[in-house]
Amino acid sequence: MAEKRLTGEQQAAYWHKTRNLMWVILAAWFFFSFVIHFFAPQLNKIHILGFPMGYYMAAQGSLIAFVLMCVWNARSQDKIDREFGVQDE
Repeated sequence: MAEKRLTGEQQAAYWHKTRNLMWVILAAWFFFSFVIHFFAPQLNKIHILGFPMGYYMAAQGSLIAFVLMCVWNARSQDKIDREFGVQDE
């Protein structure tokens, strides 16, 4: 299959959307990696199933968020690729 060539304007628009997606994912990663854990002492006053919420967010919540971010990133990038006709078959 022949590779699709994008014009300079299309390339700029493609990379603009890809870059914006990257910054949003990076901000979400930062939030779940650092911000949530920064507030762990305050969150530990709340208990879920007998565990302090700070512990729960570190042990389970962040990991779930990271997996969801991976799925979200893959789907969003695929949508951008399809919009510009550069998707993998």
